[in-house]
Amino acid sequence: MKAISEHADLFKFSSLVKVSFFFFGCIASFHIGRHWNDGFYYPQLVFYGSSAGSSGGGAAHQYVALSPNINHTLEVSTLLSNQSSSSGGAPPLDALPPPALKSGRVGIVDESGIMKDDFDAGPLHQDQGEEEEQQSQAGNEMEDGQEMGGATVIENYRLCPQSMREYIPCLDNEAEIRRMNSTERGERFERHCPTKGKGLDCLIPAPKDYKKPIPWPKSRDEVWFTNVPHTRLVEDKGGQNWIKKVKEKFIFPGGGTQFIHGAESYLDQISKMVPDIAFGNHTRAVLDVGCGVASFGAFLLSRDVLTMSIAPKDVHENQIQFALERGVPAMVAAFATRRLLYPSQAFDLIHCSRCRINWTRDDGILLLEANRMLRAGGYFAWAAQPVYKHEEAQQEAWKEMESLTSRICWNLVNKEGYLAVWRKPLNNSCYINRSPEALPPLCDPKDDPNNVWYVNLKACISWLPENGFGANIKAWPARLHEPPKRLQDVEMDSYIAKNELFKAESRFWNQTVEGYIRIFRWKDLNIRNVMDMRAGFGGFAAALIDQKMDSWVMNVVPTSGPNTLPVIYDRGLIGVTHDWCEPFDTYPRTYDFLHAFGLFSKEHKRCNFSVILLEMDRILRPGGLVYIRDNQFVVDEIRTITEAMGWRTELRDTAEGPYANRKILMCHKGMPHS
Repeated sequence: MKAISEHADLFKFSSLVKVSFFFFGCIASFHIGRHWNDGFYYPQLVFYGSSAGSSGGGAAHQYVALSPNINHTLEVSTLLSNQSSSSGGAPPLDALPPPALKSGRVGIVDESGIMKDDFDAGPLHQDQGEEEEQQSQAGNEMEDGQEMGGATVIENYRLCPQSMREYIPCLDNEAEIRRMNSTERGERFERHCPTKGKGLDCLIPAPKDYKKPIPWPKSRDEVWFTNVPHTRLVEDKGGQNWIKKVKEKFIFPGGGTQFIHGAESYLDQISKMVPDIAFGNHTRAVLDVGCGVASFGAFLLSRDVLTMSIAPKDVHENQIQFALERGVPAMVAAFATRRLLYPSQAFDLIHCSRCRINWTRDDGILLLEANRMLRAGGYFAWAAQPVYKHEEAQQEAWKEMESLTSRICWNLVNKEGYLAVWRKPLNNSCYINRSPEALPPLCDPKDDPNNVWYVNLKACISWLPENGFGANIKAWPARLHEPPKRLQDVEMDSYIAKNELFKAESRFWNQTVEGYIRIFRWKDLNIRNVMDMRAGFGGFAAALIDQKMDSWVMNVVPTSGPNTLPVIYDRGLIGVTHDWCEPFDTYPRTYDFLHAFGLFSKEHKRCNFSVILLEMDRILRPGGLVYIRDNQFVVDEIRTITEAMGWRTELRDTAEGPYANRKILMCHKGMPHS
């Protein structure tokens, strides 16, 4: 019994030792695991690297650093990218950020244990190596800059000469225009941008005594003379009730060349002639060609209609500048040799009142461009001398217009006084039933009518979609929130149904804009002319409408991403295609607010940040605001440049919290550059 008792005591002792060893082993494993994985609960992408020691024999020091993309969170905009990779990531962590990497080799270890450096880790920070810094500065037109401690220190940008105060880089390139072989078809009024390295490198000054713009709606009828100090239009068009100068202001009586008694009565006349036009219901998006000072579009706003007012920068200079100073949507554009930067079936109505365009020249190529942009079942209103004058030349011009419109299957709905209105067919049946020899011909079925960036005009009739997309939209305002059928034609990488993505974007921007208005008191600010520089489906603009902001939005769809512009127009909004590596076609000081969501991280491989930011400064009014929502590294680089431009900046967290990778850089441009 004694022996059995001794063996039992030994067994108890061995069990206690085993439990103790197991307990201490668990604690050791816990601390070792925590040491090698700062993520603790979440898996992380790890970067491995090595660098030569700075002392003794150059021994290599190995280190492990967390990916800079650790805190990326999924946002709707990331799904709009054409790239196959997206910036998803782990939930935000409470761990402290890793120390900065030392200079040395950095890469990713593959499954074979070989370090590779040919990977894309997203935007790089300014001090991540000399080679990356040089690439980041490629094409930079900064006047001054110096390196300090491995980072770039940007000197303050200088002011441009006063002679450049109305400068539009791609339209005022006189050297390039002089080299052109011909300008008889209006080529000089199209885009001729400065070559790389010769772009804007200074800040456009404001006119002397520039004042804060008069707020809307008062600005519809009057603006400060000192803000647009040009009297040419007063001298040329004063008798037509366009514009008058009264003391220190320009006054806009609301007239035009063909409606000298006022735009209101003219709009009433159109409505009586063609009741189905139904402004603010069937007709929401309008193109006004040769708009003058945009009184036609200004008075349509009160009827819940958005008008894109366009005119070239010709002898009647500054008409678009007057329009934008009034707070009316407008941009510089010309019917010449290239497609305008709007999609097919964009406009419910195209209006031309004495717009000085020969619609029938060159086999009707200009009217065919209008036909491309006109929605199926949409209307074309022409107020011109050939409609009502009986001189032989004018009657000949009318016969040519009648013939051309008949051959492209437009139906003359009404002709009264000096105004004629046609309607475009709803489908292709009329086109197909024409004789095979009929001119103009139908376009090649492979031609994409939405491809417009530097695309030449084509003397052919654009096909309408067989499925009726573009023609079967709802009336306003229901169309604002209804996912358009053409949404399904957008080529993009999406991980959920496109209709759900559309609705998710709308919900996101409604919540975000409501927060902006409530926290930053947007409705107390004079925010009238707004540009969304990467508009997606137009959710930001739709949210401003839902939140009752008294503003309009120019929705810009970059050429580097999916072409969502047809969707934007189907919603009853307006916009344009643009490449942000080049200047925009507008006058300086024309927007109160610029919104850039994910733009810079999208364009960082194509455009230098300073190029985009200097262009933003050019088109932003003194006293204007900029919200840039992007990842932390991009925002840090942008902030350096914006402060060199003299903007006041404030970095804010998004609703995702302080550990989210995305930040909001809020900028304010002072009053003024002079």
